[in-house]
Amino acid sequence: MPKRWRVAHFDADSVAELQRGAGIPAVVAQLLVSRGIRDAGEARGFLDPKLTGLREPADLPDASAAASLIYAAIQADQRITVYGDYDADGMTATAILLRCLRLLHANVDYYVPHRVDEGYSLNGGALRRLAEQGTQLVVTVDCGVASLEEAHLAKKLGLTLVVTDHHQMADSLPVAAAIVHPGLPGAGYPFTGLCGAAVAFKLAWALCQCASDGQKVTERLRNFLLQAVGLAAIGTVCDVVPLVDENRILVRFGLDALKARPVAGIAAVMQRTKLDQKQRLEGEDIGFVIGPRLNAAGRMGQANLGVELLTTESADRASAIAQYLDELNLQRQSLERSIMRSAGKQIKESIDIDEAPALVLAAHDWHAGVIGIVASRLMEKYHRPVVLIAGDPLGVKAGIGSARSVPGFNIHEGLAACTHFLESHGGHAAAAGLRIRATEVDAFRTAFCQVAAERIADANQMSELQVDGETSLQMLTRQTVEQIESLAPFGHGNSRPVLCANEVRLLGSPKRMGATGRHLSMTFDQHGVKMRAVAFGGGDWEEELSRIDGPMTIAFRPVINTWRGRTSVEIHLDDWHID
Repeated sequence: MPKRWRVAHFDADSVAELQRGAGIPAVVAQLLVSRGIRDAGEARGFLDPKLTGLREPADLPDASAAASLIYAAIQADQRITVYGDYDADGMTATAILLRCLRLLHANVDYYVPHRVDEGYSLNGGALRRLAEQGTQLVVTVDCGVASLEEAHLAKKLGLTLVVTDHHQMADSLPVAAAIVHPGLPGAGYPFTGLCGAAVAFKLAWALCQCASDGQKVTERLRNFLLQAVGLAAIGTVCDVVPLVDENRILVRFGLDALKARPVAGIAAVMQRTKLDQKQRLEGEDIGFVIGPRLNAAGRMGQANLGVELLTTESADRASAIAQYLDELNLQRQSLERSIMRSAGKQIKESIDIDEAPALVLAAHDWHAGVIGIVASRLMEKYHRPVVLIAGDPLGVKAGIGSARSVPGFNIHEGLAACTHFLESHGGHAAAAGLRIRATEVDAFRTAFCQVAAERIADANQMSELQVDGETSLQMLTRQTVEQIESLAPFGHGNSRPVLCANEVRLLGSPKRMGATGRHLSMTFDQHGVKMRAVAFGGGDWEEELSRIDGPMTIAFRPVINTWRGRTSVEIHLDDWHID
């Protein structure tokens, strides 16, 4: 689908003033201004964050109360269960708190629900089993704040419940001994964008303070916390929360921690993927290498293995799990390609994509743990809200659906408008989940598409690409790109800068690359300056690009590439159009 480019316009005087005031290169000043940063002090803080910039745990709502309660349970030798979630954020959150409690000699275990069989967050069956097994205190991580009925059940079962979460709250709060949440109503915490692992990290920090009789923790616990910053960074990147404020600090120093002091499981993953050979890690290494392997475990119903990877102290066990997660990730990729082909066939055979305000697709042979990824890819490709439904092959249980949306359409509200067709649903503006009977799918499709047609403005029918500015290939020297890299870590809320260049010509034909040929490699020329480019996920462009014989305008992200000891500048192609 074509994209609308929005090229940033900036005031040259503002750029010059920031350049002088902060003592930074012009290109960095321009990119900061395009991100809304014009104050010299703010710019210096952005480019050189300090670990001391993290707010104290006591500032986070209920963190101190929760830590005191948990620490008292440790001293009383109560059985504690950390109740987590099956995605990378939930796994890292579980691992942080579990490692902390083990370090404090707690009587502790953990529980992660099965993605398909149990679904997200607390469930009654799990709470009953935990109570029967002797658990006295349940501490949730990355879940629980909307589990009102389950919280009442926990109280009825005699369980003490501590909730730590960052997700959207229900109309009321659950009955719990403490609720640690950055967005707790009336608390006034200044940054509500923390992920579940970051909240768990703050609670672990508070527990370490309890065990140290003061704010300054012992050296042993300090070393644990520095290592835990790395796990919090994984959760932060993988949960796609904005990389600003405390999140930026966690990821900047977490990347250093993952390189210098990784837990055994992450060390094994980095060794298998050759990340251990990199001089420094980047946010993309978490997002595209480490995170997918953890998420593969959750998607394939084996999230416990992800938690074990992050908590084992055995190098041999870590290596074995890392190898197995590699295999699971390959299996996940194969399933993803299969579902993508099947969904594409449905669209081609039965949908006029130019007229469809949304896509609702279903099949009985789709894997429920993988449909969310495919829904995201289809949403990006067609820029429409997408709902994929994995039906029950036996036709007995309700189908499981994953929904993804475009800016301007709140998919949670869209599902709520069609709730009479659904057995259940939940989520937020951009992503949601649902359960639906096969007999209701057709009626739901009609109703949901009608809601989308009514609520999506024409302006939101086309995907947008934010471009930070125009440049020439000649200007992309190694020094300039290294200056751009000073804005890292990159991710949601602080994307790697996108630049554009015109009068660019393609040299030769692009070549597919990667095990499945999803990516393209090519060389561009602009007035005699040649540069290699890679289009990740751009394999479908091969034919169209090969037919172009004239000049083009390209939008891309400049990067430093190191291969076999040789370092060079290359570009990652985001989009293009013919001049």
